[in-house]
Amino acid sequence: MTTDTMTALPEGALGIEATRVELFAPVASFRDPMFPGLTRCLPVPAPSALRGMLAAATGRAEEPVVLGYSAHAAGAGVDTETYHPIAAGGVNPAAGGRVRAIKNGTTVKDRPFLAHLTVTLWIPEPDGHRIAAALRRPVWALRLGRSQDLVFVRSVSAVLLRSTDEAVVGHALAPPGGHDAATAVTVRLAETIHADRMTSRYGDYLWCAEPAARMPVRHALHDGDQAVWLRPAPQAERR
Repeated sequence: MTTDTMTALPEGALGIEATRVELFAPVASFRDPMFPGLTRCLPVPAPSALRGMLAAATGRAEEPVVLGYSAHAAGAGVDTETYHPIAAGGVNPAAGGRVRAIKNGTTVKDRPFLAHLTVTLWIPEPDGHRIAAALRRPVWALRLGRSQDLVFVRSVSAVLLRSTDEAVVGHALAPPGGHDAATAVTVRLAETIHADRMTSRYGDYLWCAEPAARMPVRHALHDGDQAVWLRPAPQAERR
């Protein structure tokens, strides 16, 4: 169920107007591209996956918006999936292009997944309002990870992000050097993936599996007590 609380911000407020979107996925799986041939699962969705989901909502080919987010899962598990490799060069058209079973055409692999994934997005205006409207009536089904992993919009709110030097880090994704939480790990995530899948651009993030407390932060904004780090739109970084 979606709670819509898009209200006007106080007149004369100082900060960055943004839309906060809270998402929930019962099950989601994000394959780590750093391990080709294996099915290692990323602990959080990549920015490319989130922008792809937003593009599904708006119906555009891509949504390279400024984006900040926080993510964590309540648990994890492993699925057993059947893969059907596609034959190269149009071999075996009678089998729909698939490799024959007697040629090891069917492969069973374990696929790790996250359970009860919660994601909070912060999208500055004017893109925030535009995407909020699209999330009310998305063009395509909202998914995160595999095609069967549906995601639900829990709430959409107007917020004001202000600069801060101290905030609760929680599960927010921060740039390297954004904070000094002892439990933080560095995750390498895809920022953008070209339509032909031949070119991807990656970025490094700090992330805490256990929520980090209030502490000094650098180059951060805050929404209430929560620290927020906005990632520039991909086009802006290429200029």
